[in-house]
Amino acid sequence: MSEHAESTARLLPHSAPGDSGARLFLHGVRRIGVGGLGDAQAASMMIGAFGLSFRRPLVLLRALMAELARASHQSIMIAPSCCCRMTIAESMLLRAVSLSCDKPRLAHEILCNLCGIDSGIGVLSSAQAVSQAFADLGRPIERT
Repeated sequence: MSEHAESTARLLPHSAPGDSGARLFLHGVRRIGVGGLGDAQAASMMIGAFGLSFRRPLVLLRALMAELARASHQSIMIAPSCCCRMTIAESMLLRAVSLSCDKPRLAHEILCNLCGIDSGIGVLSSAQAVSQAFADLGRPIERT
């Protein structure tokens, strides 16, 4: 394996999700992570996916990203929007959000590990709100 391939495999060890809700969530995280909370492409994606009901998932995704930035004691690595693989951090975030409503203790543990904190109730609450909004609008965030 070439040095470049080994480096890529270390940085992006997980394949991107095939599920539409999880994929939309991941792309939203990436767009907001790069373009900031007011990223127009993230808003456009949400309008395209949710139609007139786009505001709730968009606002809650922005709140989750703001809470992650506030609470985290370490950097959370995200890949470019066009990347078909995920970083370890993205995989952890996606898994935590997908588990947040059904298995909140496990999701809390994952989020605390992701952020390098002892308690992340605010991050968990934000993750649960995003997960519920996506599910309510027909695009549940599912990741095994």
